[in-house]
Amino acid sequence: MRNIIIGIVLTLTVVLVFRSCSEDKKKTSILEENSMLIQEQVNNVAKLIVTEGHFAEVYNYKDSQQLFGPLITADKKALVVVNAEVTVAYDLSKIDFEVDKESKTLFIRSIPKAEIKIYPDFEYYDVTADFLNQFNAGDYNKIKRNVNASLMKKIDASSLKSNAENRLISELSKFLVLTNTMGWTLVYGDSTIESLEELKPTNKIIKN
Repeated sequence: MRNIIIGIVLTLTVVLVFRSCSEDKKKTSILEENSMLIQEQVNNVAKLIVTEGHFAEVYNYKDSQQLFGPLITADKKALVVVNAEVTVAYDLSKIDFEVDKESKTLFIRSIPKAEIKIYPDFEYYDVTADFLNQFNAGDYNKIKRNVNASLMKKIDASSLKSNAENRLISELSKFLVLTNTMGWTLVYGDSTIESLEELKPTNKIIKN
C-alpha cells in the first residue's frame, strides 16, 4: 500500500513538473512571438512621412548707398514674386526604440525632428539700379534669405506643421494599439503612454 501511495505521489510530481515546464515553454514562446510582432510593427512604420504645401510671397527689395555724403544716393530695387513648394517630413527609420521582453515594454526613446524644406521659385520684376550701385550676388543671396525667413513665418502660422504632426501621431498610434492589445506597455521618453494625445512630439523632447 505504501509503495502504491509513493508511486502515485511520484507520478503526480512528474505530471506537475512536466505541466509547469510546458506552460513556461508556452509563455516563453508567446513572449518571443509578441516581441517579434512588435519589432515587425516598428519596421513597418520605419518610412518617410512627407506633408506638402504651397506658399506665395511678394517681396520688395530696395538698397541705397550714399555717395559723397547723405545728399546723393545710388539706389537699386526689385519686385520679387516667389512661389514655393514646402515639405515637412519625419524620417521614422531614425526612431530610437527598445523592446524589453522581461518587462513587456516598448520604449520609444526619441523620434527624429521634423525636417522642413523650402523649394522657392523666384521671378524678378521691375529691376532697376543706378550705375554706381549695381545688383550683385550679395543682393540675390540677401533676397533669398529674407524671403525664406518670411516663408518660414507663414509656415509656422499655417496648418502644415500640425497636419504633418497628425500624420506622425497616426503612425505612432499603431504602437499604442498593438501594445494595449498584447498587454504590453508603451513608454515614450519618460512617460507611460495611455492616449494618443500623449504621443504628440510637442509634449516631448525629440531628437535633433
